[in-house]
Amino acid sequence: MTFYVENETAERFPFPVEETVKQVAEKVLDMENCPYEVQINVLLTDNEGIHSFNKEYRGIDRETDVLSFPNLDFEKEGEFLIDEDEEADYFDPDTGELILGDIIISVDKVKEQSESYGHSLKREFAFLIAHSMLHLCGYDHMEEAEAAVMEQKQEEVLGALNITRDECEK
Repeated sequence: MTFYVENETAERFPFPVEETVKQVAEKVLDMENCPYEVQINVLLTDNEGIHSFNKEYRGIDRETDVLSFPNLDFEKEGEFLIDEDEEADYFDPDTGELILGDIIISVDKVKEQSESYGHSLKREFAFLIAHSMLHLCGYDHMEEAEAAVMEQKQEEVLGALNITRDECEK
């Protein structure tokens, strides 16, 4: 698996960002039984940067905490079915890895939300990665039932990694 993590801010977290991305992403992919080696791009930006992406790509003129840009079209969430004639659109020809998608996170929101919810920066960051990874695996939360599924899966992932709300590393 290949994880490209780019931080366009001066912000540095008190935990290993790339290792956290890798742990959370791998746990989501394991739980979703993804049959492929994958490639994921993660961009860390600030509120101004994510506001710009949100406006440009979603037509929403405000900042947000995380944006997910899945590369796959899922008929059913978590089912990695790719037609042979579409493989060129989804796989990196050099590595053979499935290009799962892109994640953009606001480091400002990570800080704000960890403080607001009273848990560690790592817990908030890992939560946003788990949330976004589920989007890259075809999940959504537009309906109440969908949101409940995502919430349960997010907590399962973070619990399995022992990244809990009680973590004291602020």
